[in-house]
Amino acid sequence: MDKKKFTFYYGIVLIAVGLGVFYRIPTVMPQVATIEFFSNKLGLVRFCFYILGIFLITAGAIRVYNHFK
Repeated sequence: MDKKKFTFYYGIVLIAVGLGVFYRIPTVMPQVATIEFFSNKLGLVRFCFYILGIFLITAGAIRVYNHFK
């Protein structure tokens, strides 16, 4: 597999993982709330998860866009 195809498929995987993060946040947050350390920092934890998802989707979109450029 050449490098151009690899970066395209890697971009697709990054987008899928980013969407998976968005899908899992509502499921994981009640479990995070049971941890005593994070119980009063849930807003910050949720914000960090969403930023992670945005970064993954953006990185994947850039790789896919550069493949067709």
